[in-house]
Amino acid sequence: MARDLRKEINEKLEDPILRGALGKFAEQYPGARLKSYEGHDIEALREDLRAMKHDAVQHIDQLADQFEAAVRERGGVVYRAKDGQAVKDYLLKICKENNVKRIVKSKSMASEEIRLNEDIEAHGIHIRETDLGEWMLSVAGQHPSHMVMPAIHLNREQCAGFFSKELKKDIPSDIPFMVQTARQVLREEFMQADLGFTGANFGVAENGATGLVTNEGNARIATTLPRINVVLIGYEKLIPKVEDIAKILRLLPRNGTCQKATSYETFIAGPTPVIYKKDGKWVEEDRKLYVILLDNGRLEAARDPKLNEVYQCVRCASCLNVCPIWTLVGGNVYGHIYSGGIGAILTGLLDNGLKDFSKFSDLCIGCRKCVQICPGKIPIPDIIDELRSRNVKENGMPFAEKAVFQNILTNRKIFHTLLRIGAKAQKPMQSGKFIRHLPLFFAKMTDNRSLPAIADTPFRDRAKALEKDNPQNPKMRVVFFTGCNMDFVFPDSAENAVRVLQDAGVAVFFPQDQSCCGKPAMGMGDRDTGRKLAKKNIEALLASNPDAIFSACPTCTETLEKTYVEIFEDDPAMLSKVKTFSSKVREFTSLVAELYEKEGRLMPAAAGGQKVTYHDSCHIRRGLGIYKEPRALLEATPGIDFVEMKDADHCCGMAGAFGMKYVEISMPLLEKKVNNIKDTGAQVCAVACPACMMQIGGGLDKQAPNIKVKHVADILAENIAARGSRA
Repeated sequence: MARDLRKEINEKLEDPILRGALGKFAEQYPGARLKSYEGHDIEALREDLRAMKHDAVQHIDQLADQFEAAVRERGGVVYRAKDGQAVKDYLLKICKENNVKRIVKSKSMASEEIRLNEDIEAHGIHIRETDLGEWMLSVAGQHPSHMVMPAIHLNREQCAGFFSKELKKDIPSDIPFMVQTARQVLREEFMQADLGFTGANFGVAENGATGLVTNEGNARIATTLPRINVVLIGYEKLIPKVEDIAKILRLLPRNGTCQKATSYETFIAGPTPVIYKKDGKWVEEDRKLYVILLDNGRLEAARDPKLNEVYQCVRCASCLNVCPIWTLVGGNVYGHIYSGGIGAILTGLLDNGLKDFSKFSDLCIGCRKCVQICPGKIPIPDIIDELRSRNVKENGMPFAEKAVFQNILTNRKIFHTLLRIGAKAQKPMQSGKFIRHLPLFFAKMTDNRSLPAIADTPFRDRAKALEKDNPQNPKMRVVFFTGCNMDFVFPDSAENAVRVLQDAGVAVFFPQDQSCCGKPAMGMGDRDTGRKLAKKNIEALLASNPDAIFSACPTCTETLEKTYVEIFEDDPAMLSKVKTFSSKVREFTSLVAELYEKEGRLMPAAAGGQKVTYHDSCHIRRGLGIYKEPRALLEATPGIDFVEMKDADHCCGMAGAFGMKYVEISMPLLEKKVNNIKDTGAQVCAVACPACMMQIGGGLDKQAPNIKVKHVADILAENIAARGSRA
């Protein structure tokens, strides 16, 4: 049965229990995580782990051979499973040969990945999940919503309901009582089990040991009481040496659950004796140990230089903990088992390939908070973009998107003509510089926000007149890449950016042949269109051999500076030119701050004046790493009292087309941002991103019209104008 993803999203958004649980956790997580790292250099630990895991994937075949040999030497059996079906067939073989009737199972996301339980139970073998969260979810018919805390989306009343259903008696929603009840039930399961099945957090090639980190201890019991122990481990969990275990244990619990260490750390390094009842008598014999190495697409990913960074994942789920989308809708709206951005990648690589990946990969908003916190430093949004590109090549694009990207976006004249027509067509819905109401099924887009109107006169029609004001003996000559929003939606801000640079002694020129940076197309996987646009823009912007190329849009800046280099990596003839181009690209606030600092104009101004706060766009803060510069400019501006807002770098919910496609998700993010702005008492929210201006400006227009949004360029230009009038 086909999934209705949008319906599922709306159901989660309307679930107060889920929203409350995830919201509370997301609020507390950042501070608790930092506290757990007190006394440690987080970045050094992250780099240590990244380097180890990166080296491991480069030698994955050798590690697998070494690991297998070590396990066999210690008396275990190793089976390499190509896919999920091979795992299930092998487990059934083990069960048949050893007369296994009952299995206790713990901590194995890989088994969820291959849908192990339902197939094994279909053969008459009883399986009991012993992790409390997983047990409750199995009763509820749900899948884990989190890699570490599978039932985080449930409250105690729901858990009590599931216990009651399973045990066929009323269980009160008292946590100690439920835990004690679970212990009683599970002890019977452990005592009767013939086989204990677990996953593993790592496998050590040096000595063949596997390791589990847990808080409940049930995984340890599952590996010690039954006479047979089966460990399912993916190739990505293999690490070279015993000493490398510490590199994982120093990060995984702190990033996953904000603990310095988990309650239980269990290591299995070969069979150990076990006592069990056989034919009515107690007997002692060595436990049987089977280790299943699961491929299921992992080895192909390991050998792919564009994808193998996913091997740096330690399944801590910290990327989910900070994901603005996951914290709103939970994990069950994603694929079969893995959630969030990393889940999209894993599903694309490991489960049903790109077909399933394409269904929900666009739930990644691209904010890069996951990259900022990931212990393995995995560039999750970049890998998603790579898979989107491959999906387009393999399965094509929807007709409408293909038509827009390949026939309109690449034709500057048609594209810009349509925008000019749009400026006229919007008049019946326009009120000042906003569209406050849209008709029919578009209405929800303007429920709690206005949308900016396309300007009557774009910046490109003003540029020539502005160039006449360039200084005669400039400190430098720069060209201005506006991007679509600054050109056609916020031309006043674009003009102000030029005025600011001219005031700093810089000559600014606007090449008329420039077009869209290509990010919308490339974000949807259409890299061919991205390359065409990149070549046109590079030619247009380098034609006059400028000292620098600047943009007042961080998304465009990142695309020009970084993405262009990436998309031409396989084109040596073009790559050299692209690198020259990218070396000249500058973001507006960074360039102005540098110029002002040289002139001694970055000294903090006297306190008092208009209260101004600042919102960090995702692309400027985490894409470009620019944080201090816009704040320094605001703090140095006379007549401004700068005040920080809470969660200044949290996504506002626009993210290009995301804010239009997923309005139901975008609006809660915007509401939270607007509330944080209001809490500062500021009269102005400064931004350095036109997309954020659209979203925040529209939200303030509807929800707090007394507060205005301004580009940093607007504020600086206003100060220059005021200074001129005083002179």
